[in-house]
Amino acid sequence: MLRLAIVASHPIQYQAPWFRELAARVELEVFFCHKQDASGQADAGYGKTFEWDVPLLDGYSSQFLVNVSRQPGVFTFDGCDTPEIGQRLAAGRFDACIVSGWYLKSYLQAIAACLRLRIPVLLRSDSQRPYDRSLLTRIVKYPAYRALLTVVAGHLYPGQANRRYLEHYGVVPDRLWFVPHCVDDRSFRQRADDAASNGRAAAWRDAFSVGADGAIALFVGRLVEEKRPVDFIRAVAAARRTMRVTGVMAGAGPLADALRQESDATGAEIRFAGFVNQSQLPALYATADVVALPARETWGLVANEALACGASLVVSDQTGCAPDLIDGLTGRVFPCGNVDHMARTIVDVLQERKRAPRAVLEAIRAMSDRYGAKAAAEATVAAVTVAAGRTPARRRTVLQSVQP
Repeated sequence: MLRLAIVASHPIQYQAPWFRELAARVELEVFFCHKQDASGQADAGYGKTFEWDVPLLDGYSSQFLVNVSRQPGVFTFDGCDTPEIGQRLAAGRFDACIVSGWYLKSYLQAIAACLRLRIPVLLRSDSQRPYDRSLLTRIVKYPAYRALLTVVAGHLYPGQANRRYLEHYGVVPDRLWFVPHCVDDRSFRQRADDAASNGRAAAWRDAFSVGADGAIALFVGRLVEEKRPVDFIRAVAAARRTMRVTGVMAGAGPLADALRQESDATGAEIRFAGFVNQSQLPALYATADVVALPARETWGLVANEALACGASLVVSDQTGCAPDLIDGLTGRVFPCGNVDHMARTIVDVLQERKRAPRAVLEAIRAMSDRYGAKAAAEATVAAVTVAAGRTPARRRTVLQSVQP
């Protein structure tokens, strides 16, 4: 069986489903560079300490590397420094290794070790070409990025924006494999269905004072400026001039009080759910007709969660998932920062759900499956098998490992 290593920053709720699906198909070992604690979540912008209430380490084998950084963390290049990664990779006799980007020192250490050990290394990130980087910065970075991104065995790109980014730096097509961004879509779908049938979704609607004929637009995320929560409130206020829609905001952060004031000032019907942990999110999504992502996002995995639970999407054109997850029936795209356009888009999507409910839900289900954990794992195994088989010293072992 194929032996695969993955180097990741720390346990993340979005990656665990992918790891579990992979572990059912290959001999997987995940190396984490940092142990994130509850206070680390507060540092990420949530404004409160908490632990995710879903298992992040179950269903696959993992190890925590020794992080020798003077200031450990996952938000700075030097926050993860794990020089032992080379020894761990050598001892594991892996056929291939996936590294989750190159923005941490640990990731560069892992890439260097793989090149030294002749272990095919594939990079997985969701980087895209920036909207506001200066010409000088782009010129300076280009040679270094081109050298790094073309020396590895390949890239697992999650969507079109990331593929364009990699092609910009000279990565050739036969070193690009589509591996979709995913969430635990089957679990989200099942929990949302359960919430709809057992009354929990209805309880949320009652708590928000939204009747059966009312529409809900949902915002899920940290309440920080870069997520543009004010745009959401103003767009809901504008949309209410056309149809009855209530906005619900699920999240915590430093802007919580200011957003309540904004809601009062605009006259928008906004309900604040506070921080909602992973196990409770599907029931909340089950109440929503549309989920909005108003900000610039490298991807926006909230969108995957929403689709898994049957909600439509309204996303900004600077959200990485927009070219991939939006097909007209699953949702619509609006120019980032254009509140009036966002409001019209919310109304359009809600009206589409009323006009063709079956077609909309079928499209949402199909898109969710295409960007699900199972699809991501199957695509990963196919890509790794090809990349590992290209290394002469490993080709025979790899080919034997995938024989039926």
